[in-house]
Amino acid sequence: MDTLAQLRAGQLTGITRLDLACGLTEFPREIFDLADSLEVLNLSGNALSSLPDDLHRLTRLRVLFCSDNLFTELPACIGQCAALTMIGFKANAIEKVPAEALPPLLRWLILTDNRIVELPEELGDRPYLQKLMLAGNRLQRLPERLSQCHRLELIRIAANQLSELPEWLLTLPSLTWLAYAGNPLETEADVAALDATTSIAWTELRLEQQLGEGASGVIHRATWARPGQAATPVAVKLYKGEMTSDGSPLHEMNACITAGLHPNLIRVEGRIADHPEQQAGLVMQLIDPSYRNLAALPSLASCTRDVYTEDTRFSANVALRMARGIASVAEHLHDQGITHGDLYGHNILWNEHGDCLLGDFGAASFHATSDSLESRALQRIEVRAFGVLLGELLERIDSGLSDAERARLEALQQRCCQPDVLARPGFSEILGLLDIQ
Repeated sequence: MDTLAQLRAGQLTGITRLDLACGLTEFPREIFDLADSLEVLNLSGNALSSLPDDLHRLTRLRVLFCSDNLFTELPACIGQCAALTMIGFKANAIEKVPAEALPPLLRWLILTDNRIVELPEELGDRPYLQKLMLAGNRLQRLPERLSQCHRLELIRIAANQLSELPEWLLTLPSLTWLAYAGNPLETEADVAALDATTSIAWTELRLEQQLGEGASGVIHRATWARPGQAATPVAVKLYKGEMTSDGSPLHEMNACITAGLHPNLIRVEGRIADHPEQQAGLVMQLIDPSYRNLAALPSLASCTRDVYTEDTRFSANVALRMARGIASVAEHLHDQGITHGDLYGHNILWNEHGDCLLGDFGAASFHATSDSLESRALQRIEVRAFGVLLGELLERIDSGLSDAERARLEALQQRCCQPDVLARPGFSEILGLLDIQ
């Protein structure tokens, strides 16, 4: 983290990224001294409510973060920044988004956890728009001109006030990751499944070391001491209860439970009862330490694509075992009326044998289990996510795949990603086509 003193002393000359979080109430004019080099400006975690009208003087600025501030309107001056592609104003108090605030090269827009009721139609006139984060607002409709955004791949509209998914949304040729839980339009979760879930008393659990932390909660290793039984090692996830970029953590918990049992899912043992601070949580299967994440989260540069390490390589058997496992669990979820919404390598744990587990239900949504054009389209959108994953696996196979087998798998990958949503195969057909041995 940089300091205001360093900025004012001229010690940051030539930097490409500036991070300032020091209770700012006004934009420091000294930032303009960095105009020749500054590409990423992060002013999150301050008390700002406006930006200067001449912000466009930062001619190299590509990324602007102003989350956790006091803005009530997306500043119009942002739209004059010719090189700006990514904007993040999460967790402010924004009610209005003027069309003038949208820069021409906009690729990634984060307006999560605000008070927005309506977005301008001009948002659909941004041809490079690829990622749109709108969870936790008050939207009752989406701009119809978004139907022109043929590069849009990821959209988060969970926890709004949408009464229906527009037909054009389900036909967008590149849409791959969609989250819409917590809107009036969503099919309710299977309440019977939730009620039938085992309740685990907080007093039976003893937390040990922290295993990880995400946007929705913290995971600990723990022991579960049931009366009259030996203590069992488990994982405990305690939910933060705050709005995330995907949606509400409590919707994630419900989806985890409703998903049920599958070999490629992390088993849920039960829900935590009687937490002293009424914190929601799940007790889950403890994963063997031989499992690791398949990929890292997308970067500012990759936008919607996971980042793999240079040395990530697989044999054909391992890659195809993972592909079959993920296709199988996706089919299972769709049968339960659930779309995962975040089917990505970074949400997959795997080991050297190709065993894999799909996790992180933060973007999961419910849909009708009966066959309809809408449910079929929602499922085929997720098929495109699988197609992206299959392509990433194929790129990293270093042995054991003949030219004919590779051609068949590449043809399947292309079918999964074709622009005609309803023409994509379902997971049942995909599983058959993956059985090439």
